[in-house]
Amino acid sequence: MTRRSHLLAIAVLAALPGCRSSYSPDTYASGAVQQAAKVEQGVVAGVRKVVISADGTFGGATGAAAGGITGAQAPGGGVRTALTALGGSVVGGLVGSGLEKATGDTPAWEYVVRKSNGELVSVTQRDQKPLELGARVLVIAGAQARIVPDYTTAEPKPEPPAVVVQPPAEPMAIH
Repeated sequence: MTRRSHLLAIAVLAALPGCRSSYSPDTYASGAVQQAAKVEQGVVAGVRKVVISADGTFGGATGAAAGGITGAQAPGGGVRTALTALGGSVVGGLVGSGLEKATGDTPAWEYVVRKSNGELVSVTQRDQKPLELGARVLVIAGAQARIVPDYTTAEPKPEPPAVVVQPPAEPMAIH
């Protein structure tokens, strides 16, 4: 194994922690931009702390690739190199998956919101501090659902129809 291939494998595995999602209600994936989403008002009815667990898929694939490249650099050639590359892929995949899980688990909050029609909806997201029980919020539906404090302006109440009051007619004088 050359020093260069060894450094490449380490660099690829070291980059894994920076690849995790932020899960923030303030961060949109590029595919979610300029997409219409249904928005409903509600009130936070429940909050609990949870952990979003990384699935290890990206880390496993990246680690397997790095391990395979490193293993393919073994001297000899032929079947020996192929087996070394295969072994490197397996070990790299396990290491990459484990590393992603270890660095990718993220603390988050699960919110249960009572919508204005009385239905309950649950959304899990990462916030620095949880929204408070009873807080007025917007539930933004879609592939990347989120709950944010209600920043909409209150709808103006319709004014009652104007009532025109006519002064009473003056009594007619009888002569």
